[in-house]
Amino acid sequence: VLKLFKLLHRTRQEVFKNDTRALEAARQKINEEFKNNQNETSEEKINELLKIASDVEVILRTSVIQAVHTDSDKI
Repeated sequence: VLKLFKLLHRTRQEVFKNDTRALEAARQKINEEFKNNQNETSEEKINELLKIASDVEVILRTSVIQAVHTDSDKI
């Protein structure tokens, strides 16, 4: 669980690099979700939550695009 928690935060830092608002929002959401489920004892539910977290990490890494504003008419 801790390994996946750290992986999500590392992915967040890479994906949202230089975007402080997105970095903070992602940090809060990751922490909130793990905190809300920290007392879960059902092995089945834990495995389901880990699968969801793993899927989120893959989606962040492969599907999020950060645009950079370079000029008044260009991104």
